[in-house]
Amino acid sequence: MRIFIALLATMFFTTLSYGQNNAIDKFFSAYESNENFTVVYVSPKMFEMVAKVTDDSKNADIKDLIKDIKGLKILSTKKDPQKYYTEAAKKIPIGEYEVLMTVKDKGDNVKFLTKGTGDVIDELLLLVGGADDFVLMSFVGKLDLNKISKLANKLDIEGSEHLDKLKNKK
Repeated sequence: MRIFIALLATMFFTTLSYGQNNAIDKFFSAYESNENFTVVYVSPKMFEMVAKVTDDSKNADIKDLIKDIKGLKILSTKKDPQKYYTEAAKKIPIGEYEVLMTVKDKGDNVKFLTKGTGDVIDELLLLVGGADDFVLMSFVGKLDLNKISKLANKLDIEGSEHLDKLKNKK
């Protein structure tokens, strides 16, 4: 009986976690073929490959971060950004995330949301909306926020300038 209850609980939490990511996936899917959006998806395999080729000591910090990232998705547009920010805020189950930080700066609304337990962050969600741009960025894996910011800046990812705000507030 205990095994049955444990199995049932595992199935419930797996389904619950799938539903949370499913909302984000659905939002990305809704706009990935829209030519007004820039869409970036970096698979776990790509992160594995990059980690293998960064063997020099100069890139040790990047390799250390990359080995724990399981995926990265970015969706951005400059057309009607506030509309998409509002839509994302309604469709994505933001209440299931912990608010790490919010910033209102020169008309931009920036939300950093995390999911995880203790010191381990399993997902970092960045939601940006303002007069000029909309960005939804989702990092999945075992994450260190300082390393994420460093990686994003080295890769010159659009929207990554908002991750500096996170580093500066610590």
